[in-house]
Amino acid sequence: MTIEQHIEELRAELRSAVDADERRQIEAELVLARAEREVIWAEQDGRVSAEPPF
Repeated sequence: MTIEQHIEELRAELRSAVDADERRQIEAELVLARAEREVIWAEQDGRVSAEPPF
């Protein structure tokens, strides 16, 4: 599953979630997935290095 597919799946889950606790959990997962996507994009664009600093 790609990160984009994961984000879309989380969005779909969020739309159908009715319980407040479940919504908060899905929202938190969505924030993390979006952050992960940003890191992937930054690595692809060369804005950050995927190599460890040591």
